[in-house]
Amino acid sequence: MPTLLLVRHGRSTANTAGVLAGWTPGVELDDTGREQAAGLVGRLSGLPLAHAVTSPLERCRQTVAPLLAARPELAAAVDERLGECKYGDWTGRPLHELAKEPLWRTVQDHASAAVFPGGESLRDLSHRTVDAVREWDAKVAAEHGEDALWLACTHGDVIKAVVADALGLHLDQFQRISVEPCSVTAIRYTPHRPFLLRLGDTGGLAALAPKQQPAQVPGGDAVVGGTS
Repeated sequence: MPTLLLVRHGRSTANTAGVLAGWTPGVELDDTGREQAAGLVGRLSGLPLAHAVTSPLERCRQTVAPLLAARPELAAAVDERLGECKYGDWTGRPLHELAKEPLWRTVQDHASAAVFPGGESLRDLSHRTVDAVREWDAKVAAEHGEDALWLACTHGDVIKAVVADALGLHLDQFQRISVEPCSVTAIRYTPHRPFLLRLGDTGGLAALAPKQQPAQVPGGDAVVGGTS
């Protein structure tokens, strides 16, 4: 039962400009984003990461670069399935303009019906990203053991879709989830259910280090009354 640490990339130049970046080339971290990425190294210190996977987009690769430099032994991979939603004709446009589009309300209130013109649907985004993290989780378990910790650096809508799946929420509810730049969301998958351990955490993460499950509780079961 590995634990996945979903890291949203640090603040980007598109975030500060208020535009929808999508797969636009050349979108990088801004000064604050670079500070956030550098700070991630300390926040993850003491956690025995077994593997790292990242979106191919530059802002994600820049976010994990300081961590990989500090841990040269950490195996890393790139998976296009963890890339940002393909927003099609919406890509690169200011958010205040997009908010006036009829599709905006669909994205907000009925995400499972949203299809971006010239791009993909939010359903497709959910399917590809959930498949990716579950496949990587199984691979990490097979190669590094059931208590392994691994990291995936990706994008806001990707994380929200993965969290919605973990919580058993319909995709139409995923806009109720919020994750800040360079925040960490932790999910532990088990044979029966996922457990959401952290959501959008921007502080210390030492408590996520592997620990022994109480012997009286079967693996994958929730502890009645709460964990100690």
